[in-house]
Amino acid sequence: MLADAPVQAAIPASDLERAKRFYRDTLGLTVSRATEDAVHFESGGAQFFVYPTSNAGQAPHTLAAWMVADLDAEMVDLQGRGVTFEEYDLPGLKTVNGIAEFATMRGAWFKDSEGNILGVSQPREA
Repeated sequence: MLADAPVQAAIPASDLERAKRFYRDTLGLTVSRATEDAVHFESGGAQFFVYPTSNAGQAPHTLAAWMVADLDAEMVDLQGRGVTFEEYDLPGLKTVNGIAEFATMRGAWFKDSEGNILGVSQPREA
């Protein structure tokens, strides 16, 4: 039955209002619903929500990622909105100017206002 139900990412925030401003104003996403317990956003026909918790920003991995057609253009737009991309030099993950190159995709990562890691990736043509 889960296969028929839509799935949503749940992103933690230590300051829900700050996170709401980041996703709405910095990333340019649309708030679909806001309550004291969560802020729901629309993005590319999908939905996710941000909820308050003291555990925000503690995950050392990507919590959500957007698939885009032009990674370079998206990065320029996000940088213009104040987003800073992360640089990594880890086994299996090295970025140059914020971008990691893989056989099937190119990717870049940034942190939201709460310290959560988010990604943007562009699939490579087969």
